[in-house]
Amino acid sequence: MKVITLNCNGLRAATRKGFLEWMDAQQADVLCLQETRIQAHQLTDAMQAPGGLTGRFHFAEKPGYSGVSLLTRQAPDAWQTGLGWDAFDAEGRFLRADWGNLSVVSLYLPSGTSKDERQQFKYETMDRLEQWMVEFQKTGRECIICGDWNIAHQEVDLKNWKGNQKNSGFLPEERAWLTRLFDELGWVDVFRQLNPHPDQFTWWSNRGQAWAKNVGWRIDYQIATPGIAAQAVAESIHREPRFSDHAPLIIDYNWP
Repeated sequence: MKVITLNCNGLRAATRKGFLEWMDAQQADVLCLQETRIQAHQLTDAMQAPGGLTGRFHFAEKPGYSGVSLLTRQAPDAWQTGLGWDAFDAEGRFLRADWGNLSVVSLYLPSGTSKDERQQFKYETMDRLEQWMVEFQKTGRECIICGDWNIAHQEVDLKNWKGNQKNSGFLPEERAWLTRLFDELGWVDVFRQLNPHPDQFTWWSNRGQAWAKNVGWRIDYQIATPGIAAQAVAESIHREPRFSDHAPLIIDYNWP
């Protein structure tokens, strides 16, 4: 099972850069997109079936903002749109699909870089998502949460970690939260399980030749329950060609 996640920084923009043609060659089974920044009437047929996949979109109420999609080769048994929290759901940030004993989520965690109000919203989202993850574990199901979490976990996960310790995305509280998800709740950072090496990033600023110099952040994840995480067999970050300021994160699972 090949799972791809990408913050596309606008699906229409990514499409103009060749994303749909790239998807045709991937033979993916699941595609999770974040920051689609699109409304239903703006979708083309091709955007709704990249690589032959079909599924759903969760649109933000605000045009040109946020939004996620989850597209699959095999039709799910059930869907969940949103967390049931109006302020969060209005921004189109959560889609879940279920097949048998497996769930996949496309998640776009808020950024707190614009102002303190958004950082507080991010913290509340983290609290509510953790509650959801705890409740999900009680079901005994397997899950992969794909998406842009807007947090770099450890020093190895961003190039300039010393200068970013007081910035949203690398704050001690954010990093400790991810540590708790992994060490106390038992969820798994699947990419890091497979690839411990430094300089593995999924997002680069558009300033200062960050991409060319590989001065990036690893803020896109596939975070999974232990059973399916143990079936992960290969990972890659697709750096070129570029469709976004993020790169697609691809993980293959030995899962039917």
